[in-house]
Amino acid sequence: MIGPVPSPNTPLRIFLAGATGVIGTRLAGMLVRTGHVVAGMTRSADKATLIRDLGAEPVICDVYDAAGLTQAMQGFGPDLVIHQLTDLPDSAAELPARRAANARIRVEGTRNLVEAAAAAGCSRMLAQSVAWELPPGEGAAGVQSLEDAVLRFGGVVLRYGQFYGPGTFYPDALPAGPRVHIDEAAACTLAALDASSGIITITDVGVRPV
Repeated sequence: MIGPVPSPNTPLRIFLAGATGVIGTRLAGMLVRTGHVVAGMTRSADKATLIRDLGAEPVICDVYDAAGLTQAMQGFGPDLVIHQLTDLPDSAAELPARRAANARIRVEGTRNLVEAAAAAGCSRMLAQSVAWELPPGEGAAGVQSLEDAVLRFGGVVLRYGQFYGPGTFYPDALPAGPRVHIDEAAACTLAALDASSGIITITDVGVRPV
């Protein structure tokens, strides 16, 4: 486990894509409590109240609407974009059926976020990836595409272990490793805001650059 996260020296304007996901909700609240100004993006207008309750500014936008995303990002003017978007089901048993949709968000969604950030004059990004090896196929290709796009942009790839804890696929049990508790993953993400471009692996056994 990492120690307490220090308060930031300079508050940032942070555009958080995926603000209502299992890690996004935790991260949004932590960012606001440490003094940052956060725009929380969701494609569902029904989730705007949740984002406001976390202290963030709701941005209702679909990542596949490139023009709308660019307009929203330019309107907010972020110093940093955090990409926590996934397209996952409510249960692990349904994962195979959603593999294509999740690969799409990693490829097309990441491309749109990178292009919107560049259009908004933002040069910093953190993005969610995975710490385990996926079998050959569209899932692995999607992860590789995401990582390549983020690194070309000069951003930071966060390779998380499998999440466990409240709200995850494993609320009461440990998944196969590599793994990380969801609260620890959010805390480690907060601690990585100033990281230099590269890959960081975040698991129960520690946080390390690749």
